[in-house]
Amino acid sequence: FIIYHIILFFDGTRSIQVVWGIIILFAAFLFFQKTQLEVLNWLLTKLFGISVIATLIIFQPEIRKGLARLGQLHIFTPALKTEELDKILTLVARAAEELSKNKQGALIVIENNDHLAAFVESGVIVDAQVSAELIETIFSHHSLLHDGGLIIQNGRISAAGCIFPITQNPDINRIFGTRHRAALGLSEETDAVILVVSEERQDISLVHNSKLLRDLSITEMIGKIKTILKGADEKTAY
Repeated sequence: FIIYHIILFFDGTRSIQVVWGIIILFAAFLFFQKTQLEVLNWLLTKLFGISVIATLIIFQPEIRKGLARLGQLHIFTPALKTEELDKILTLVARAAEELSKNKQGALIVIENNDHLAAFVESGVIVDAQVSAELIETIFSHHSLLHDGGLIIQNGRISAAGCIFPITQNPDINRIFGTRHRAALGLSEETDAVILVVSEERQDISLVHNSKLLRDLSITEMIGKIKTILKGADEKTAY
């Protein structure tokens, strides 16, 4: 059970390759002991002696992410009612659709369980009710905040012009620009739900848990966001 959840924790990250490498080394260590290959056995014994420090260095991003999540649980924050959530998602989807039609890019983040306070601080505080018109105004080409991301917390627009980490995943398709890479970078560190409107292709992408989903209808997109925010297990193949 413990091993299974450790693998789940690292699944979807580049560290899973390191985990499998350690498993192979451990299997080799047992083989060398069994076959009495003393030199190789001695080398691996010394290697395992520094494995604790090596693990802390190799898995530093994942350890930091895990420790951060311990303090990011919404214990006292009341959940939004279904009607309120439906209204907010409808307004967000409407704004994204209009921005897409007008060839205006956007990066809209909806907070889930992980707090986004650190990212809110990187932008300009808005603290306003969610409205399609406000979202469209923020991401208009004449707005000073259109290059950053917009964060929605507890049913309100908290901030705009926010800066997010860029993913370092080398396997990302080159057709995706900075907005998509920032969305993926944020999804690697938090469980936020992120909508990306492409300025060039005029499409809308849904990003969550380091995965990017495209070619969704507005109805499908709203349904998937509701599924994620309500805590259902997101196992859809993206």
